[in-house]
Amino acid sequence: MIRALSHREALGSILVYVGLIISLSGAVCTALFATCQAVNRGLDGVLFLGVGLILVMFGFVMPAIDTKIAVPKSRLDEFAPLFQFREAHSTRVRAPRARVYRAIKEVTADEITFFRLLTWLRRFGRRGPDSIMNPPERVPVIEIATRTSFLLLAEEVDSEILVGTLVKRPSGAQRGGALTPMQFGAICAPGYAKATMNFLMWDEGHETTVLTTETRVHATDASTRRRFAAYWRVIYPGSAVIRRMWLRAVKRRAEAPQ
Repeated sequence: MIRALSHREALGSILVYVGLIISLSGAVCTALFATCQAVNRGLDGVLFLGVGLILVMFGFVMPAIDTKIAVPKSRLDEFAPLFQFREAHSTRVRAPRARVYRAIKEVTADEITFFRLLTWLRRFGRRGPDSIMNPPERVPVIEIATRTSFLLLAEEVDSEILVGTLVKRPSGAQRGGALTPMQFGAICAPGYAKATMNFLMWDEGHETTVLTTETRVHATDASTRRRFAAYWRVIYPGSAVIRRMWLRAVKRRAEAPQ
């Protein structure tokens, strides 16, 4: 069920981006051949533009389906048993869990390939204050995340780190004051979208650790779900690249000679 959800989210993003490419091609074709001598090619361009826009629309409006974890097996399952959006990635690290755990806590943005480029694009080039979207140099990503917009929800040494943030709030919602993990988990009022992300480790043979990262988002009502779905399907490819490169950076640091 969870794997099917990931494939569905990828399909939504594929439809959006393929539609954008087809629309752009159609718009260029229409502009280049919008003359009496090239009417047919101009009409082809309009057709491509229309087909592309239809694909984008389908990608945006694909319904997001509730998924519920029946039996919790991790702290992520405890804090995010219900969700509509999800991505997960994993890698094997030739190092003990203690070293992998330390690498997660120490890895910086400059060690994560494309991190600064993709977050720069995400914030449209604006500088802004320090945050996970604009991390300072030589500061671990986990540290800057939990110091700014993310809340440390749970931490099991050498096993799991779980953080969360509110990616959408209802208009007029009070922003002052830090939430406790219990308050974050209890939010269910309409207008919210809660994102949780973990790093989970377990042993696989001698001196080998399986490391996974999973992100889940729960929108608390249908309207918020529809709005967030459009946003998610645009950012999904970049988000997936960051998560994969993040795991690779942790793997390099953990496997490096001590």
